[in-house]
Parts: sequence; structure tokens; C-alpha cells
Amino acid sequence: MNGSSLHLQVDKGTFPVVAELSRDDAKEQIRAAGLRATAPRVAVLRLLASTDRPLSHTDVVEAIGCTDWDQATLYRNLLKLVEVNLARVVSKVGGVSRYEARGDDDGAHLHPHFSCRTCGCVECLPDAKLTGPVHRRWNRSLETSELQLIGDCPGCLATQKSKQASGARKRTKRRS
Repeated sequence: MNGSSLHLQVDKGTFPVVAELSRDDAKEQIRAAGLRATAPRVAVLRLLASTDRPLSHTDVVEAIGCTDWDQATLYRNLLKLVEVNLARVVSKVGGVSRYEARGDDDGAHLHPHFSCRTCGCVECLPDAKLTGPVHRRWNRSLETSELQLIGDCPGCLATQKSKQASGARKRTKRRS
């Protein structure tokens, strides 16, 4: 990507494109999974493969747009991609499923996700790992489990801090 950073715009912010999946590669993966490589299915898989965070159905609709395909079509394609293991649900914070593409070398999705209680974004925390001795009988259970951290993301914390500083300046001016 030559050091340049592509971004996809979504109402809740932008997210960097981490690796582009070509249209031909997406079609090949979809066909190898036994599905027809329809245009909306290819678009959804390419979007999921290109982002560095899990996307909700709403994120997918906003990023792809509803001019060519309706929301139900995009949703059905998300479900179909999960069904054939080309994508997976990695978070269900707040009752909202969030999806990501599976890679060729994917094992279990063993890292937590951070959900911002202010703006609603969900981010992967791949460097944060659950460690410690766990009895072997728990191995399969942990592979299918989720660890969700809920709080305020760095962007929202910065906004809150800025508002607090602005409020403090206004109070100081009134006293003068």
C-alpha cells in the first residue's frame, strides 16, 4: 500500500483499510466455499477483509450504500459468509452482531474487543491476550467464547477532556 493510508468513511468515523482483497480473489474464495459469487456477496467480503475492526450490519450498509442492494440483501450475505466460514461474528456487544472476514491462517479469535459506551464503536484488541493456566477441559469453551471490555474509547475520552478544559476556561473568564 506504499505507506499511504486508505480510509472507508462511515458515519461513526473512518477505519483504515488494512489489506485489499481483489475482486477476483473474493470471487475465488466465495466459489471455493460453494457459493455463487454475486456482486453484493463479493462487495461484503471485500469490505470485511479490508477493515481492521469488526463491522455491524449498519456499518456494512453505510460503507457499501443501499443504492444497488437493499439492507436485507446485505444482511443475508453477511449470514451466508458466516455460514460457509468466510466471515465470523466476533462481537455481540449490546445485542449487535459485528463481523470480520476469516483469513487463511485463522485459528480461534482469541483476543478481546473494546466497546465504547459513548460512540458505540467496537475495536479489536489483538495485543491484549487472556493468559494464565487454564485446565485443558476449558480449551474448546475458550475457543468459542468472547471477552468484551466496555468503557470510553480514546477518541471519546479526548473529546470529554477537551469539553472539560473548555468549561474550566469559561468558568475562569466569568470570575475575572
